[in-house]
Amino acid sequence: MNMAEQIIRYGNRRTCRLDFDNKNKEMAYFTFAGLEQTGIVEHFFSTRYGGVSSDYLYSLNFSYSQGDTKENVDENYRRAAAHLGMTSSDIVCSQQTHTTNVRKVTAADKGKGVVCERDYNDVDGLVTNEKGIILATFYADCVPLFIVDPVNRAIGLSHSGWRGTVRKMGKVTLERMRAEYGTKPEEVRVAIAPSICQGCYEVSEDVALAFGEAFAQEDAKTEAYLARYKQDYTQKEIEDCLMYRKEDGKYQLNLWYANYRVFRDAGVPNKNIEVTDVCTCCNPKLLFSHRASRGKRGNLGAFMMLK
Repeated sequence: MNMAEQIIRYGNRRTCRLDFDNKNKEMAYFTFAGLEQTGIVEHFFSTRYGGVSSDYLYSLNFSYSQGDTKENVDENYRRAAAHLGMTSSDIVCSQQTHTTNVRKVTAADKGKGVVCERDYNDVDGLVTNEKGIILATFYADCVPLFIVDPVNRAIGLSHSGWRGTVRKMGKVTLERMRAEYGTKPEEVRVAIAPSICQGCYEVSEDVALAFGEAFAQEDAKTEAYLARYKQDYTQKEIEDCLMYRKEDGKYQLNLWYANYRVFRDAGVPNKNIEVTDVCTCCNPKLLFSHRASRGKRGNLGAFMMLK
């Protein structure tokens, strides 16, 4: 058994699959069945396994700004692109600052963020309808959002931390895809990838209040979400699904559920939304986590392209 398989802790069931590269046996990554079933995309969400970085950046780090060498990060990108049958020159990277800005990507953007400089800032989401462009966004607890429109053959990939989630990054990305490509929410497939779980994500009261205003509790949507994980659930679990208050005045926030609600409220059918049950903070040996490492970490990568 591969080391990555030995150390991973899942939730109640596997909503995304842990796979390994056929050539680079140490490269472990997650995929989603619903995205694969569209037949039009290649995608994966990375783990720490399969790169050349060392020490606290071990080993598949995609950040140039966390203390790694350029040569190491370049090689890590080369391996990620090779896994998709492409080169680093086919990757287009976000430039994340916790906004809800979404950029339309074309062939003219190829290589930006890896082999050439980006000529844009403050971009947390990328969309395209051109084949052979690898969209890339980056994580160490925040929520990766994969969107595939199999009807209009378009894709979106967005980074959604608490700021992006409360401002409904998933909906904003869908709206950009509608404007550019005619995407309809009822026709897309969505995946919410590994990120921090509710049990690990403590937030202050001001953050909790912002989420309380943005997400009014609706039992029908909450129950549909909880049904993914268990057959029986209590009224308290329904009430605490988005967040719950602790005795010290802090709150535990559920970004998985919040992003699920964003897509449901935007019109994506429940059956078309895959929600992770893999926490970055619970699995620090497998996944980079800002909270678990107290900031001493690399970046995971979400990658997707149209075939």
